Amino acid sequence: MSEIVGEFTISVEQVEGYRFQADFDRPGLPPLVMDEPPPLGTDTGPNPARVLGAALGGCLSMSLLFCLTKSRVRVEKIGAKVTVQMVRNEQRRLRVGKAVVTLEVEMPEDDRPRAKRCLGLFEDFCTVTASVRQGLDVEVRVEGI
Repeated sequence: MSEIVGEFTISVEQVEGYRFQADFDRPGLPPLVMDEPPPLGTDTGPNPARVLGAALGGCLSMSLLFCLTKSRVRVEKIGAKVTVQMVRNEQRRLRVGKAVVTLEVEMPEDDRPRAKRCLGLFEDFCTVTASVRQGLDVEVRVEGI
């Protein structure tokens, strides 16, 4: 079993219809509104699949930035484009089938040789991507029914 080194709780509550608000357990962090596109919701925020894509892109970008910074690479700009493929499984249930993350980095040309060492390292330090790849253990409890 893995050693637990921290824990946090995020509260998610219905606002109206399929619009939900996620509140994070850190002072100063703004809430995140999520909603489904029509016909279920009103598209007032990203749906959970889009939030997952953003988490993958954000985590990989931050992991790469950390490695590049440690390698004394002067990062001028870094970001990601994430393409999320939605599929239906054998039971016709909608699922995230694949995510393609393209990281975009701008740096001085003379820093590129030092940056290349990060290519084999940074992905393993992305908490979200590594967890998704391993098949995150999700325990579901329902109260009040």
